[in-house]
Amino acid sequence: MKRHQQFAPEGKNDKNMADRTAPTCQLRLEWVYGYRGHQCRNNLYYTAAGEIVYFVAGVGVVYNTREHKQKFYLGHTDDIISLALHPERVFVATGQVGKEPYICVWDSSTIQTVSILKEVHTHGIACLAFDLDGQCLVSVGLDSKNTICVWDWKKGVTLATAPGHTDRIFDISWDLFQQSKLVSCGVKHIKFWSLCGNSLTPKRGMFGRMGELQTILCVACAREEVTYSGALNGDIYVWKGINLMRTIQGAHLSGIFSMNACEEGFATGGRDGCVRLWDLNFKPITVIDLRETDQGYKGLSVRSVCWSGDHILVGTQDSEIFEVVVHERNKPFLIMQGHCEGELWALAIHPTKPLAMTGSDDRSVRIWSLVDHAMIARCNMEEPIRCAAVSHDGLNLALGMKDGSFTVLRVRDLTEVVHIKDRKEAIHELKYSPDGAHLAVGSNDSTVDIYGVVQRYKKVGECVASTSFITHMDWSTDSKFLQTNDGNGIRLFYRMPSGKEVTNTEEIKKVQWATWTCVLGPEVNGIWPKYSNFSNINAVDANFNNQVLVTADDYGLVKLVRYPCIRKGAKFKKYFGHSAHITNVRWSHDHQWVVTIGGADHSVFQWKFIPEKKTKETLAIAPQEMLVDSNSEESDSDQSDVPEMDSEIEQEMQLTYRRQVYKEDLPHLKEQRKEKHRVAADKKRAKGPASRVRLHFIHGYRGHDCRSNLFYTQTGEIVYHVAAVGVVYNRQQNTQHFYLGHNDDILCLGIHPLKDYVATGQVGRDSSIHIWETEFLTPLSVLKGCHQLGVCALDFSADGKRLASVGLDDNHTIVLWDWRKGEKLSAFRGSKDRVFIVKINPHMPDKLITAGVKHIKFWQKAGGGLIGKKGSMGKTETMMCAVYGWTEETVFSGTSSGDICIWRDMLMVKKVKAHDGPVFSMYALEKGFVTGGKDGLVALWDDAFERCLKTYVIKRAVLAPGSKGLLLEDNPSIRAISLGHGHMLVGTKNGEILEVDKSGPITLLVQGHMEGEVWGLATHPHLPLCATVSNDKTLRIWDLSPSHCMLAVRKLKKGGRSCCFSPDGKALALGLQDGSFLVVNADTLEDLVSFHHRKDVISDIRFSPGAGKYLAVASGDGFVDIYNMMNSKRVGVCKGSMNYITHLDWDTRGKLLQVNTAGKEQLFFEAPRGKQHTIPATEVEKIEWSTWTCVLGTSCDGIWPVVSDITDVTSACLSNDRQILATGDDLGYLKLFNYPAKGTYAKFKRYVAHSTHVTNVRWSHDDSLLVTVGGADTSLMIWSHEADGPREGWPYDSEESDVESEDDGGYDSDVTRENETSHVIKTLSSNMRPMTGVKPHLQQKEPTVDERQGVVRGSRPSVSRALPLPDKLQTNNVGKKKRPIEELVLEVVFGYRSKDCRNNLHYLNDGADIIYHAASVGVVHNLTTACQSFYVEHSDDILCLTVNQHPKFPNVVASGQVGDAADMSASCPSIHVWDAMSKQTLSVLRCAHSCGVCSVSFSATGKLLLSVGLDAEHTITIWKWQEGIKVASCMGHARRIFVAEFRPDSDTQFVSVGIKHVRFWMLAGQGLLSKKGTLSTLEDARMQTMLSVAFGANNLTFTGTISGDVCVWKEHVLVRIVAKAHSGPVFTMYTTLRDGLIVTGGKERPSKEGGALKLWDQEMTRCRAFRLETRQSIDCVRSVCRAKGKILVGTRNAEIIEVGEKSAACNILINGHMDGPIWGLAAHPTRDLFLSAAEDGTVRLWDIPNRKMVNKVSLGHPAHAVSYSPEGDMVAIGMKNGEFIILLVTSLKIWGKKRDRHSAIQDIRFSPDAQYLAVGSSENAVDFYDLTLGPQLNRVNCCRDISSFVIQMDFSADSCYIQLSTGAYKRLLYEVPTGKQVTEPAVIDKITWATWTSMLGDEVVGIWSRNSDKADVTCACVSHSGLNLATGDDFGMVKLFDFPCPEKFAKHKRYLGHSAHVANIRFTNGDHYVVSAGGDDRSLFVWKCVHAP
Repeated sequence: MKRHQQFAPEGKNDKNMADRTAPTCQLRLEWVYGYRGHQCRNNLYYTAAGEIVYFVAGVGVVYNTREHKQKFYLGHTDDIISLALHPERVFVATGQVGKEPYICVWDSSTIQTVSILKEVHTHGIACLAFDLDGQCLVSVGLDSKNTICVWDWKKGVTLATAPGHTDRIFDISWDLFQQSKLVSCGVKHIKFWSLCGNSLTPKRGMFGRMGELQTILCVACAREEVTYSGALNGDIYVWKGINLMRTIQGAHLSGIFSMNACEEGFATGGRDGCVRLWDLNFKPITVIDLRETDQGYKGLSVRSVCWSGDHILVGTQDSEIFEVVVHERNKPFLIMQGHCEGELWALAIHPTKPLAMTGSDDRSVRIWSLVDHAMIARCNMEEPIRCAAVSHDGLNLALGMKDGSFTVLRVRDLTEVVHIKDRKEAIHELKYSPDGAHLAVGSNDSTVDIYGVVQRYKKVGECVASTSFITHMDWSTDSKFLQTNDGNGIRLFYRMPSGKEVTNTEEIKKVQWATWTCVLGPEVNGIWPKYSNFSNINAVDANFNNQVLVTADDYGLVKLVRYPCIRKGAKFKKYFGHSAHITNVRWSHDHQWVVTIGGADHSVFQWKFIPEKKTKETLAIAPQEMLVDSNSEESDSDQSDVPEMDSEIEQEMQLTYRRQVYKEDLPHLKEQRKEKHRVAADKKRAKGPASRVRLHFIHGYRGHDCRSNLFYTQTGEIVYHVAAVGVVYNRQQNTQHFYLGHNDDILCLGIHPLKDYVATGQVGRDSSIHIWETEFLTPLSVLKGCHQLGVCALDFSADGKRLASVGLDDNHTIVLWDWRKGEKLSAFRGSKDRVFIVKINPHMPDKLITAGVKHIKFWQKAGGGLIGKKGSMGKTETMMCAVYGWTEETVFSGTSSGDICIWRDMLMVKKVKAHDGPVFSMYALEKGFVTGGKDGLVALWDDAFERCLKTYVIKRAVLAPGSKGLLLEDNPSIRAISLGHGHMLVGTKNGEILEVDKSGPITLLVQGHMEGEVWGLATHPHLPLCATVSNDKTLRIWDLSPSHCMLAVRKLKKGGRSCCFSPDGKALALGLQDGSFLVVNADTLEDLVSFHHRKDVISDIRFSPGAGKYLAVASGDGFVDIYNMMNSKRVGVCKGSMNYITHLDWDTRGKLLQVNTAGKEQLFFEAPRGKQHTIPATEVEKIEWSTWTCVLGTSCDGIWPVVSDITDVTSACLSNDRQILATGDDLGYLKLFNYPAKGTYAKFKRYVAHSTHVTNVRWSHDDSLLVTVGGADTSLMIWSHEADGPREGWPYDSEESDVESEDDGGYDSDVTRENETSHVIKTLSSNMRPMTGVKPHLQQKEPTVDERQGVVRGSRPSVSRALPLPDKLQTNNVGKKKRPIEELVLEVVFGYRSKDCRNNLHYLNDGADIIYHAASVGVVHNLTTACQSFYVEHSDDILCLTVNQHPKFPNVVASGQVGDAADMSASCPSIHVWDAMSKQTLSVLRCAHSCGVCSVSFSATGKLLLSVGLDAEHTITIWKWQEGIKVASCMGHARRIFVAEFRPDSDTQFVSVGIKHVRFWMLAGQGLLSKKGTLSTLEDARMQTMLSVAFGANNLTFTGTISGDVCVWKEHVLVRIVAKAHSGPVFTMYTTLRDGLIVTGGKERPSKEGGALKLWDQEMTRCRAFRLETRQSIDCVRSVCRAKGKILVGTRNAEIIEVGEKSAACNILINGHMDGPIWGLAAHPTRDLFLSAAEDGTVRLWDIPNRKMVNKVSLGHPAHAVSYSPEGDMVAIGMKNGEFIILLVTSLKIWGKKRDRHSAIQDIRFSPDAQYLAVGSSENAVDFYDLTLGPQLNRVNCCRDISSFVIQMDFSADSCYIQLSTGAYKRLLYEVPTGKQVTEPAVIDKITWATWTSMLGDEVVGIWSRNSDKADVTCACVSHSGLNLATGDDFGMVKLFDFPCPEKFAKHKRYLGHSAHVANIRFTNGDHYVVSAGGDDRSLFVWKCVHAP
């Protein structure tokens, strides 16, 4: 070995010592040995080019076996665990693990990323699969729900997500023969998914009797809905649909890990080491047993197979890849191998040959050839290997083992030389001495043993000074010294070979080391970050020749650092590839390569070393490299080469845009407070003011922390921003127009290439970007949901279609938008450092750059992500601006040090010095560039930045005469430049906007205060002037008249805080920040007098009225000083305040001062001495105050808002006519109140323009203008004040008030009920009856008679002497042949949900059919045949339904249902869009409306769907329902929204109405903008609860109210009220599209003139009323619809009525019970009729064949039970109040009635012989009545000792016994009529029952299901044939069982449709039908019985 020159640490003067940059050499990944077979499957494929694609660690590998070359995909940051190949076999998708894992789709030939998919999964991505045409990709996450997500991968958007399963999913596959179907499988399940809309709906595979339920490991789909799946036991399960059809047993001996489908058939691979090929019908073709081949071994396990033509690829558990050619299947080629299980730690390099040796926990040692890229030898040891070393002659290889032993092998044939075990713990490091005489062995026992090589490894020394395990060792070149590192981070030295410790540092300094692999020591200090502990770097190796060190760490990074590196935190270059910890790294013997090994990833990486001189050449070769440069965020050393941060940029970096309270939070805060204040709110509050203000002019421009935010529009106006306002300024007319859509500071502004649209981004918790047009100032699109805190940079693409934005969040997220659609195209984390600018490449809109603090990055769009690379500059610079040049590769950027950098393809080509100090702005021209900098120069350059053609200096001297103000200083810092219209616009840091003519003169157009808060404001007593003072240390005088300019400015020594004109206007007093104040001449601004008596800020200053004799000066330290202005002396001091003084006012006499303090005290002092007075509130009001600027006191209590604890009212000012009080507050609102504003929460008008606090407000002397100043936004706003006039086009947002007073809006029981209905999903429903006790399936069974007698079952004699037991059930009227029932089919539904739903009844097909809903079914009812058909896909109650009116979508219906949490699972609320005729589901939209969807509406074109949720925020969402895409969503209102409907002519405008509100909405992009309805124009109009909405032409909207009025709105303003359109609430309105007529329905008593249904003309001026012939005292209409001459009406009483328009004739189409539950149900003994009795007090008779209600009896009390007599001639009805009635069927006359009980009758029964009537009640009793004794009904007996209430009763066939089921889950038997209990089992077993309706008893134990802990089986009925049993339960399910079913959890069929709780169920005569009665849904379902043949 050559001896290397060694740098001793003294050589500090060497150039390398000071060189604090990264090394200039590089590494490039050349080869990866290994394949990930463990814990992964199906990850090995042939690409279209015949290459092999797979992955290992964090690298995707494309291996060309013919040329033996590898290509690498390095886009992942952690272990890859899943891979899928696109059907065209070029694109590959890979998924990784990690906290925020993502999927990359990349091109296997170019290795470029095509798309990045992120932000859905956590933990990792377990499986991936492409669909047949390759458009969609499905992924499965490793999170606890195993989320499944379907992507449009090219766009990077999710199409659907759903929770996959509670347990691990192992494989997922698209059904390649059916659209939108998938199959997933995993631990003990297989699921079949269908994708519809945005929802994935699963059906579980039914294993049935064909196979056992077990874990399924892989799936493949075939034709005709056949699916093949491989199971854990080695069988193949074949599925048809969702049912298991057959199994192929023993396909493999154990688990089948992989199944691959190709054209020829299927290949499977299993744990048994076999690969089997099957044909397309899964008939076996051949078996390849890899264990039996030459390369095979016992325990080989196949993890992946890929069959392509005659080649088969096989990946194994042990990291090998075999390639098998079919006709030589016993000779597989081993084309890749690597280490397998356990960690890989040992690495040694041959001293003279290009060989590397590795050893691992898999006990193998392997030798790799670095030239041939292959394994050339392998040997298995007894123990896991932890370290290795090769002797310096290259003959011996020493291996350290995990058990403390070490072995020496000969390198040439790997035979053993010696094996020695002296230690118990693992050997972690061993090394031969350079002279070859000794071997040092370091163990975890904290010792190093020295062995003599020649003495056959006899131990010759021990080093024992260490206290922890040994990690690293190096020998000195002369073999006399050894240095060690240990686990405690201590470096020690020993003399060799004795092992004595050396402590003399001088001696050590002279030592030269042969190798350097230690991580500690002065030479390698730089490998450690500045503040880290010494644990995460596992290995280093120094290359002395090239002076470079390579390190390997726990994070999978390989880094190159200069060697030596003395100071911590050296610069580095870093390389990814290994996923987790890298355990070792070594240079090859000739320094050509670096070899690294990964611990957990078992892989060996070989990197090519590229020294400096070659670096330049190689750049061209490897475009795919992730050459991550080290000047990355990670290496943040205290380097000397970073330029000083410029002071201005420093200032800007320290600004925080966080808010204490975000405007978005206000509605919530208000709601919370309102609950508290509801009580306090006065009943009648003062009205808001009549007059209003509008924004007229703003002085100010935001230049201090923004750049490039100033442009010319198309028409030559100037657009910029200040505070929360976008300003369009017309310089010819000196006028401004405003865009007021933002509600907080705007931070950036970008202009569309056509210069007519502008994008602005604001501060906010979820900050929005608005795109608006400059002419009419209307918003075109609002983009939200991607940026937190704020948006700091924007740029449009050259074609204007895209917009790029950057956020202020910690990662400075970059988003690329399609702004018109409001779609996010791509997003990615930008950089940890602040980003100042984003620019889209004008030539290639998929590329962009961002630049900012210490970086510039070049980005390329990849699907939904962006891939960024840092530009490599020598020393890191901060970039302040950038533009693209005239070719697509060139970029010019301006730095903070005044240079222009020129970039070509991410490389800096050159630098040009342009300015002194930062270059803040650049602008590209046709031929050249303009730059502006801090030095106040504007420079014009040629197109290559070679010459500066001209400079313009911004100076006062060159200011043109027409300027609107004065330059504050020469050479102000320039922040924005743009050109157009022959001029140049320049924006400065000082808030000035200047126009520079090409020839040189400069005109000042706009200016405002500079950075710093503005507090002082005063208006002149008789001229249109105002004065302001600010923290920017200036006093400015402004002209308020049309010239709008700054007249004068004076610089102050200190910042100013307050100012005031004297009453004659000649003097001006200023209070300053330091406690001094001065009085100046108001015209010349020269000093008259000044004082400095206080230390704290002068917060307010006031001249006394009249002559202005006194001046009151208030200061922050709590005093008010009074000065006499005549003799300039202090004459008094007002003491007494504990706090900072905030406001003061004089009375008109100049004798009294009113003072407000920060502690909310209101104090009074007498002038001039300052004596304090206490004045009662009543007296204060009588005093005449000269001015009122205070915010406390009874006369302005009402100005404090509901949320006054989080915002202060900072200022107020009363107009001079004493009518209106204007206030400013901390949230940036300006409000106007009527004065005095007494009581709490007065009504107001409010305006948003300032962003944070409004610090001061003042009226001008004649009240014509209002002037406000903003604190931090530095702006001065002038508002014109206008009395009430016509209200056309007011863009202002005056939200009238914050708290509704409770008297508004009226009350109606129906509305209240609808609002308070709580919707619970079925699966959470609880018991319908108050049951107690143990459920039947949990009760201990009593022994039978036989068991008690000790008879063993089955041992009875075969011929029993006992009589055979009789039938359990008498089988009536079924004819000879008994046939079991196979299926129930829904035939009719009697019911309609109208009680708490509205607008849910529509005509279809021109009035031939109607559609409505009941429970969870959509019903289509044909009016001619009365046939019904049903949509049954909803999983829970439907709450709303609408029909698409557009002719392109005929019969398309949308219905929304109840749901719970919005986790996208099957129980979450969803909207189904379906075809009413075919019942096909067109789309399912799962949504975040937790609780349920209460309103749906289609847009005019039918393509959009609007939905409203029942969640707390009443979210409004707009969908593209066909694609399942959510377009926009936002909080609707704090209180319940009842209806939201699109305008019939619009796709963007809709109206929502609800409790005390109506809102007018507009969809802009993905933003929803809304305006509250404005009432103020009509006298005494008040906001009521709005219930319904209809539309008219010319933007008219009609809303129906709770009081019966209809409000008419134009735009969002109330223009008229149709008083008392109905006498009660107007529940529903319908706009006929054909003729514009409007139908309304309400709640009314029928009378001659009026009815609850009215038809109106288009303006709602005239109407015609219809009477509904319902014979009800009050009609309540809940739904109306109109078609050809007919009106369809749905009433609250569940009737559906058709009314003829001409004849006014009513035809009742549908009847239903109005209130439920429907407890009582009885089938007629011989006809298909049945009776139902319900809570609504009616008993109704229904005719099934004619599908209608035949009769109805109103009882006046809720009915609970009903029963027919055996002949069908009498009916008994049991009531809730304990009474029962017997009617004669023919005449409906009462035959008898009786009330012996006071609580509900639960069941009532006639005995089969018609002698007795049994009545069971809630009083735990059954009474018997003898009917033969006549209608006086005397009780003959009763059953006593019943433990709980009676539920059902059944008589025996001979009328001698009765069985009861009770609320304690007990079944009891009694004799009739004695009432004696029967307990003898022998007797019980012999009884034959006439009917069986009990859900208790051994015969029916099987009907109780496992999950009935909360909910019960509620009812049961055995069929007349005695073969079947139908049950109903609390979950709303109807189930069909075989009878009897004594085994627990019996098999059954389930039928869905009812809401929660089925109250009763019966078979009709002859078992033709089953009738089930609903609880919550008030509906009767009739199911047709399908009998077995």
